[in-house]
Amino acid sequence: MKLLRVFWQRLTAPSKAAVGVVLFMGFMGGLLFWGAFNTGMEATNTEQFCSGCHEPIVREIRETIHYSNRSGVRAICSDCHVPHNWTDKIVRKVQASKELVAFAMGTISTDEKFQARRGHLAEREWHRLKNNDSRECRNCHNFEFMDFSEQRGRAVKQHSTALAAGDKTCVDCHKGIAHQLPDMEGVEGWQ
Repeated sequence: MKLLRVFWQRLTAPSKAAVGVVLFMGFMGGLLFWGAFNTGMEATNTEQFCSGCHEPIVREIRETIHYSNRSGVRAICSDCHVPHNWTDKIVRKVQASKELVAFAMGTISTDEKFQARRGHLAEREWHRLKNNDSRECRNCHNFEFMDFSEQRGRAVKQHSTALAAGDKTCVDCHKGIAHQLPDMEGVEGWQ
C-alpha cells in the first residue's frame, strides 16, 4: 500500500527534470512522426508510385502535351490528381487508399482488369474535379492569365463564354486532354 502511495505522489508531483525529459521526448517523437508522415506523403506523389497501379495511364500520358511540350513544363500525376493545400490533400489520399486496396485485392492488378474498371475510375475523378471547380487544372491554367489573342477562335469563344457564365469547369469540356477517354459503356450514371 505504501509503495502505491509513493508511486502516486511521484505521478502527481514529478520533478522538473522528469517533466523536461517527457516534453523533450514528446517533441522529438512529434518531429519524427511528422517527418516520416510527410516523407510518406511525398513518396506517394511520384510517377513511380502512381505507375505501380496505374501503369496504362502513366504510359499513355507520355504521348500528351502535359508530358512533353514546347515550354518544357511537365505535369505529373499528383499535379492533377492531388490537391495542393494540405487538408484537401489528406482527404484525397484517404480516398485514393481505396485504389491501393483494389490493387492489392486484384481488382485492377492487370491491364485488362484496369481497363474494365477504367470508366468507373474516370467518372469518379471527373465528378471530383467538377465538384471542386477543376481546382487542380486551375493551379496551372488560370482564366485571369489566359491570353485569348493566342488562342484559336473556337477556344476563345468557349473560354470567354465559360468564364462569363461561370457554370462550366475545365473537366466539362476537356475530358481526355491528358488521358485517352475510356470506354464508358456499362458505367452506371453515364449519359
